[in-house]
Amino acid sequence: MRKTVLSQLLGIEFPIIQGGMAWISDAELAAAVSNAGGLGVIAGGNAPRDIVKQEIDKINTLTNRPYALNVMLLSPFADDIIDLAIEKKVPIVITGAGSPGKYIERLKEAQIKIIPVVPSVALARRMESLGVDALIAEGTEAGGHIGELTTMTLVPQVVDAVKIPVVAAGGIADGRGAAAAFMLGADGIQVGTRFLVAHECNVHANYKEMVIDAKDTSAVVSGRPTGHPVRILKNKLYRQYCDLEKKGASVDELEAVGAGALKKAAVDGDVVYGSVMAGQVAGLVKKMQPAKEIVDEIFDECDAIILKQFQRIAGK
Repeated sequence: MRKTVLSQLLGIEFPIIQGGMAWISDAELAAAVSNAGGLGVIAGGNAPRDIVKQEIDKINTLTNRPYALNVMLLSPFADDIIDLAIEKKVPIVITGAGSPGKYIERLKEAQIKIIPVVPSVALARRMESLGVDALIAEGTEAGGHIGELTTMTLVPQVVDAVKIPVVAAGGIADGRGAAAAFMLGADGIQVGTRFLVAHECNVHANYKEMVIDAKDTSAVVSGRPTGHPVRILKNKLYRQYCDLEKKGASVDELEAVGAGALKKAAVDGDVVYGSVMAGQVAGLVKKMQPAKEIVDEIFDECDAIILKQFQRIAGK
């Protein structure tokens, strides 16, 4: 499962994309994943042009392999970040929180590959019609901002609906999840939560420890009344948020509680009142490792599982 349409399209050894996690996915993590044979991703988040430029300049000193820039289209700086990607000749742009339609012609002219994150078949078809190169079908098991459909149900429907490569995301942290994604028809996988505990990930140590200590029910969803649900690890911030929801707090009140909470957790290490975004697979993540070891483990296990299943079917 190492040589797929996706790995050939992106020029990478393993068909794995590191999730673009705001305040977390910096040049060091992205370079480590790219050097391990996957596709490392710098997260633009809500950062202004100067901050993102520093990370792009830095990654170009750390790797000569392909990498991507994740652009959150709801960011007030989205136009600036797209301009920067073109100026810096970033090889791949991954977009989330909207449609990259107005940027596609310019990105194509700059020979930049475009991969949007989609939560539904309808958006997947629309993106394909606009000429994007591949899609990331992200299920609700993922950490951070989420949709409604599960990875198990979303991925095969998107695969059936489009002809371009599809990446499965949400709920994948080991070879078993990778094998399942490939069996659903995906051409690659995106992994976020497991890379939170990579040695090269600069997220605060408290954040890493909370991921490692997570149980199967630790990842919960808040923010549904605002229309922007977010999956985080359960803490006092989550309980405070739930209390406000039960009292019928306004959207403005709820958003005020969450403002700056991700930075508080990821940078400052406040995992009590900060937003510790992580996926439902956090309960599977039990140790810190180098990024290369994570990538190798996932695909070694994936290959072994698939081979074993073929042998079982063949009666060997």
